[in-house]
Amino acid sequence: MNGLTHSLDELAELARLLTTGAAPRAVVVVCPPATLLASVAAQGASSGILAGGQDCHAEASGAHTGDISASMLADAGAQFVIVGHSERRAHHGETDAVVCAKAEAGIGAGLRPIICVGETEAERDAGEAEAVVARQLAASIPDAAGQHDIVVAYEPVWAIGTGRTPTLEDIASMHGTIRAALCERFGQERGDALRILYGGSMKPQNAREILSVENVNGGLVGGASLLAKDFYTIISAV
Repeated sequence: MNGLTHSLDELAELARLLTTGAAPRAVVVVCPPATLLASVAAQGASSGILAGGQDCHAEASGAHTGDISASMLADAGAQFVIVGHSERRAHHGETDAVVCAKAEAGIGAGLRPIICVGETEAERDAGEAEAVVARQLAASIPDAAGQHDIVVAYEPVWAIGTGRTPTLEDIASMHGTIRAALCERFGQERGDALRILYGGSMKPQNAREILSVENVNGGLVGGASLLAKDFYTIISAV
């Protein structure tokens, strides 16, 4: 929940950096508040910045005051939508079934869902991290992912906004577990093709080493994306 109209100045600066330097080998997606989505989609198009929504409702329309459907996001210019972010799961009580329904709605509207999974500190300390993530993957990813493009984002909940980061070995282990689960469910070729993002206090100082870890195909960047120079440094690390 960050971003007012003047924040578009940061988007303009990011666009300048992306178009004046060497072209990064990355897909760059900005998921702003819904109030800025149409502006981000329009302003970012010329520099290759894609737009996404931060959430969507599972229904296409109806009596859901304050909610936004996937088709509304697409209509505003979005190409992606984040579903199941740890904050939505924790603060809004979203279950795996709700996340799955939202992902299906996104696919139905022509969006690429970024499906988030991840364990809490208590779950990791109890040795349940991989079991928790495996369970979330199984129940949050719709079967339609076998034919439609999705992205998986691993968020160690205890590392978000805390400045704490798992070790590279921890990240490699969890991303390997996720990759294996995707391959088992969708087949080797399809499972290998799906992107897995890391999302837990990725910042300019650690982006390069995290992005070099096997099966880390990008980042779900939070606070470090608010400033163009920081976000560009992370993008450049690719």
